Amino acid sequence: MWSARRIAGESLLSPVLALLAVQGGLLENHGTAQAVAAGVGVALLSPLRRVLPATVLLVAAVGCAVASGFTPLVFVASWSAGRRIEGLGRAAGVFTVAYTLSLGLSVVWELPHPTVPMVAFAGLLLLVPMVLPGLAGRYWSQRRTLAQTLGEYNAQLLRERAMIAGHARIRERQRIAQDMHDSLGHQLALIAVHTGALEVDRALTDQQREAVGVLREASVAAMRELRDVVGVLRDGPGTPGPDGTGQDAEGYGDGAGTQARGVAGVDSLVDASRAAGTAVELRRTGDVRPLAPSAGHTAYRVVQEGLTNAHKHAPGAPIMVGVRYEPDSLVVEVANGPSAEPGGGVPSGRQGLTGLGERARLVGGMVHAGPTADGGFRLAAVLPYTSPGGGLANPSHDDGTTTFVAPTDDFRAQNPADPLGESDPVIDRHGLPKELARVMSRDKNRKGIAIGCGVAALGVVVLVTAVVVGGIFLMREADKAMIEPKQYEAVTIGQTEAEVRGQLPSGDSFLNSGMAKDAPPAPEGTTCLVLLSTELGSSWDKEPVFRFCFKDGKLVDKATFETEA
Repeated sequence: MWSARRIAGESLLSPVLALLAVQGGLLENHGTAQAVAAGVGVALLSPLRRVLPATVLLVAAVGCAVASGFTPLVFVASWSAGRRIEGLGRAAGVFTVAYTLSLGLSVVWELPHPTVPMVAFAGLLLLVPMVLPGLAGRYWSQRRTLAQTLGEYNAQLLRERAMIAGHARIRERQRIAQDMHDSLGHQLALIAVHTGALEVDRALTDQQREAVGVLREASVAAMRELRDVVGVLRDGPGTPGPDGTGQDAEGYGDGAGTQARGVAGVDSLVDASRAAGTAVELRRTGDVRPLAPSAGHTAYRVVQEGLTNAHKHAPGAPIMVGVRYEPDSLVVEVANGPSAEPGGGVPSGRQGLTGLGERARLVGGMVHAGPTADGGFRLAAVLPYTSPGGGLANPSHDDGTTTFVAPTDDFRAQNPADPLGESDPVIDRHGLPKELARVMSRDKNRKGIAIGCGVAALGVVVLVTAVVVGGIFLMREADKAMIEPKQYEAVTIGQTEAEVRGQLPSGDSFLNSGMAKDAPPAPEGTTCLVLLSTELGSSWDKEPVFRFCFKDGKLVDKATFETEA
C-alpha cells in the first residue's frame, strides 16, 4: 500500500514528466499528436517504475533515442532502477543493455556519418542521464540498508547487554542474600537464644523479664523480616503466596510474615513501643480500604521509621500514630512531642527518610518530614489506593532503582531517543525479537551490502571523473571548430591561405563534421574550411556555420549559412 506522501509525490511527478515530454516533442517539430502520445506514455511509465524498474528503464532508454522528451524519465527511471533492482549482476546487466540500446539507436538515427570521436562523445554524454542516477540511487539504497543493518546490530548488542545486566543483577542478589543470611541471621539467632534464656532466669525481676521479652520478640520479628527479604533477593519479586496470588484474604501479602509488614502490622509496632515504656497513641479514622502489598508495606515502614526516630532522638516524649483512610488516599503519620532529655547520641545518616521518600514515590505517593510548632517532629506519608493506570498501586520490586552499572555508563543511555533510560531501547525500537534472528542469518548479505556501497561509491567517482575529462575534451574540440562572428568579419577575400589559416582554428574536429550538407555550392576547384559559430542560430535546432574556400593559395570565397543541428 502506498502512503499518502508517495501518492502525492507520484501525482505531481507524472504530470511534470509528461509536460516535459510534450514540450520536447513540440520543440523537435514531431507534431502535436506525436508529442502528446509521448507525454501520455511517459505519464503511464512513471508510476510503473516502482514495480517494474528494469522494464521501464529499457523502454525509457529506447524512447530517449527516438525523442528527447523521454530524457527526464530516463533520469527518474535510472534512479529507481538503481534502488530497486536486486543483485549487483542483474543491475549491471540491465543498465548495460539499456545503455547499449540508447547509444546504438542514437548513433543510427542522430548521426548520419558517425565517427569514433563523435560516438565516444555521445556515449560520454549518455552516461549522465543513464548511469549516474542509477549509481547514486544504488549507493543511497545500499547505504540505507547498511544503516538499517547496523541498527539491528545495535539492537542485538542492547539485548545482549540487557541479558548480561539481568544475570549480573540476579547473581548480586544471591550474593547479598547469602551474606545477609550468614551474618545477620547468625547474630539475630544468637540474640534470640540468649534473650530467651534470660527470660526464664529466676534472678530477674518481673520488669526486667518483660524487657527481655520485648527484646526476644524484636529479634524474632527481625529474623522473620530478614527471611522475607532474603527470599525476595534470592527468588525475585512476585513469588506467589499460598493461594497463588501473593496476598492473603485481607490483601496484605502471602501469610503472616507479609501481613505483619502491612497496615495490619502497625498495631504490633505500637504495642512494642508501649512495652518499651513509651506513651504511644494510635488513631484510626475512615473506612478501611484495600491496599496493594507494596503500598501497605510502605505504610508499615513509615510507622516503623517514625517510631524508631522518636525513640532515638526524643526518648520519653509522647508519640501519636495516625492511620486515616481518606476518600482518595491513605494518610499515615507519626508525630512526637518535644523531649525533656536529649537523644542518646545514636548516629543517623538520614538514609531511612531518603528510602521512605523513594518507596512512596514508587507507589505514587509522597512523604513529608519536619518539625512541629511545639518543638516536636512529624513524619507523614500520603499513599494512593490506585496507581495512575487505574489498578492497585503494585509496582514491581524490581523497579531498576538498584543498578550495578554506573548511571553515566548505563547501556540504556546509548539510545538517543531515550537519553534518560526510562524505557526499554530494544522494545521501543523494534518491538519483537524477529529482527535479531534475521540479522544473525544474513552474514553474506551484510558483506554484500558493504561491498555494494563501496562499488557504488567508486562508480560515482569514476563517472564524475569521466564527465570532467569529457568536458575538458569537449572544450578543446570546440577551440578547434568554433570562431566568433567578428573573426569571420575580419577575414577578407584575397588574403593568402596561410594568413587566413593562421588567424583561424584548424577545423580538425568531429564537431564540425557533416556541417556542409546544407551549404551553398562551393566554387569549382576550391578547398574549403568549415567552422562553427560560438553564437546561437535563429532557432534551437539550427546551427550557424562559416565557410572559407581557397584556390591557388588565396581566399576566393567566404559564406555563412545555417544547418540542422
